[in-house]
This record gives sequence, structure tokens and C-alpha cells, in this order.
Amino acid sequence: MTKKIASITMAAVVAAAALSCKEINRQNSPVKLVVTTDQKLHRIDIKPGALNCNQEVGTILIRALIVQNSSGTLVTNPELDTVKVNQYRVTYVRTDGGTSVPAPFTRSISITVATGAAGESTTFLALQQDALNQAPFAALLPQNGGRDPQTGRTVVQMDVILEVFGETLAGERVSGTTRLALDFCYDCLGCA
Repeated sequence: MTKKIASITMAAVVAAAALSCKEINRQNSPVKLVVTTDQKLHRIDIKPGALNCNQEVGTILIRALIVQNSSGTLVTNPELDTVKVNQYRVTYVRTDGGTSVPAPFTRSISITVATGAAGESTTFLALQQDALNQAPFAALLPQNGGRDPQTGRTVVQMDVILEVFGETLAGERVSGTTRLALDFCYDCLGCA
């Protein structure tokens, strides 16, 4: 009897948690931020002075689109649907089986994106300045063995996840996300 009550209680707790997560993630704004990437580099050579590494990893395009409902476009005031992007967050996920990643970070920005416009193209910081001197990249340096200790490989593969946050001029929160897949290596014929 005790086990049955415990399992019913656990099911109720799980259901309540699922409902509360839905509420947190709900976005009622008539505007959706769409974030896409024009990625130029897929391999980053961390050797100082490496060939072709003096350029941006890529460009981010942020567009604001009106959300569609079952009967077509929602009726909204186009001026109030303009989005003021005020912050972005960068996090990392390893795609090679390793778990060590750079510290995530958040930055303030100021970009205005009108709905229906071509979008705003901009660059973002993908790594903080000192990140290449820390784990997992530091292990790739020759003086540190030249291999990632978690995978045994000379390349660290990860996705850089960029989340963009803002709000419409009407005060409704909006966000969008994109990913960049990058390989990091040392003395591997430069960036490409």
C-alpha cells in the first residue's frame, strides 16, 4: 500500500513539474525571433598566428516574424511588434563524447529588429578571450600533451549555442536560438 501511494505521489509530482515547465517556456507574443547563421569557419586552429584565423567565425541574422494562427496572421500593431534585442547567452555542448566545455557567458546588446524586414545581420562573441587558454582547449597545446584527456583525440568538437533575448515594444518577451558546429585543434593547417 505504501509503495502504491509513493508511486501515485511521484506521478503527481512529475505531472506538476511538467506543467510548470510548460508555463515557464510559454511565449504568448505575436512575434517570433528567427536566428540563423552564415558560418564561415568550421575549424579553429588555436595555434597563435595560425593561417586564415583572423576572421569572424560567421554572421548571425536575426529576423522577427509574425506568428500565424489557424485562421491566418494574428491582427497586431506593426509598430509595437518591433523587437528590441537586449541580451545574448552563449553555451557549449560537446559533440565528440567529451564533457569539458568553456564557461557559458551572457552579454548585453542593443539591436532593433522590425517584423517583416530583411533582418539584422551582426556578429557575436563565440568565445571569451581567455577561453582558449583553459579546458578543454589547453590540453591540445603541445606542452600539455596535444590531446583531449576525455576523448584521447587531437580535436575537440562542440556546438556553440547562441540564444538571443529581447522584447517587443509592447513589452512581450521573445527569444531565438541557433548553433554553430566547430572543431578546435592545434597546428592543423589553419582555420577553415
